[in-house]
Amino acid sequence: MLKSITPLKIYILFFLVFLYAPAILLPIFAFNDSAIVAFPLKGFTTEWFGVLWETEALHSAAKNSFIIAITTAILSTLLGMLAARANARYKFPMQRPMMGLIMLPMVLPEIIVGVSLLVVILQLGFDLSLWTIILGHVLICTPFCIAILSSAFMNLDQSLEEASFDLGQTRLATFWLITVPLVMPGLISSLLISFTISLDEFIIAFFLAGTEPTLPVYIWGQLRFPQRLPSLMALGTLLLAVSLVLLILAEYFRRRGARKTGTTDTGGFL
Repeated sequence: MLKSITPLKIYILFFLVFLYAPAILLPIFAFNDSAIVAFPLKGFTTEWFGVLWETEALHSAAKNSFIIAITTAILSTLLGMLAARANARYKFPMQRPMMGLIMLPMVLPEIIVGVSLLVVILQLGFDLSLWTIILGHVLICTPFCIAILSSAFMNLDQSLEEASFDLGQTRLATFWLITVPLVMPGLISSLLISFTISLDEFIIAFFLAGTEPTLPVYIWGQLRFPQRLPSLMALGTLLLAVSLVLLILAEYFRRRGARKTGTTDTGGFL
């Protein structure tokens, strides 16, 4: 048994512990009956979750975050669907450079994107609002949507669309009645992933929030008050649970889409 333990496995184990230990600590302290976030634990309580329902500023920030996340998910998925469709079905000049430029925000540091957008928006004379945050989130979420949907469109059997044309359907009707249902698992996965990214994003929202903070920005502001840390741990536990559920759903629909198109599953989010 000891022979099966290799340095690589030990490294992977320590890496996973280092990566997920902070997330595991969130629910531990969220249910701890003490205002001090430290060991040893005092006991079990759900008091800190009750505090969340009594905080009006938190409710306003959560409402802003959900409005931004839902709008971002819809716009990013729509733009990603159009770009992925064009990239998968058509050949046009400068195709690779243009797609590379569209995908660039995926690898750019978010602080660079946030500062750049702030400068451009202020120079154009626009006020910072929820829409400026949505603009930034659409910019960073669209490449992820394209990455998900490109696979769905490329693996689609083109003969199904050709058969629809032969039966007299227009291109628009074929896209709506044939193509969209076949790539629907990819669309749902794209919506869920972009929603999750937007809901959890902090840096761009911090620069572009104006007077209407999002949930991550609200949490950042509350970290200055030690007595509020337990309730923030409870809030973090809820956000962690929501994010995990959304990621699991996104992975389910991604795998369902791979099976639906008959392609080999090469791995995904989980």
